[in-house]
Amino acid sequence: MSKKETEKEAMFRTIVTEYSGMIAKVCYMYATDASHRQDLSQDTMVNIWRGLDTFRGDSQLSTWVYRTCINTCISSLRKEKFHRNTVTTDIIPDIEGDNDDKTARLKEMYRLISTLNPMDKALIMMWLDELPYEEIAKVSGMSRNNVATRLRRIKQHLVEMSNE
Repeated sequence: MSKKETEKEAMFRTIVTEYSGMIAKVCYMYATDASHRQDLSQDTMVNIWRGLDTFRGDSQLSTWVYRTCINTCISSLRKEKFHRNTVTTDIIPDIEGDNDDKTARLKEMYRLISTLNPMDKALIMMWLDELPYEEIAKVSGMSRNNVATRLRRIKQHLVEMSNE
């Protein structure tokens, strides 16, 4: 095995270890059911593996992984024409905790986010993951100011939907 192949495998293991939770969360927001979520996660991992040969390090690894995951999910929606507006609450992951009210609010938040268009969903998920606006801009290909404006509008829209 060549040095390049060994480095690629090590980098892939790092990605799986450090970013599998983020990948699962993003795929969850685009999936129509648990099986579809697993397919999206696997497709993302395949695309990451294939793309490692061309990853130049111009951006942070987390930015590249996010972009690959989001692009995989959006491409899947286009190919398969899964245009379902909401996810069923049975695929929302179990949220452990003593506070049933908090659990209900989190499930409602996931439900509302699932109704957003793919790009808005990606933006709000990155914001919830506390990515800086600059990194969200790199992943989305938007300017920082555009990201800030869109996020403000998305948050307002989510609040309005929750009050209906």
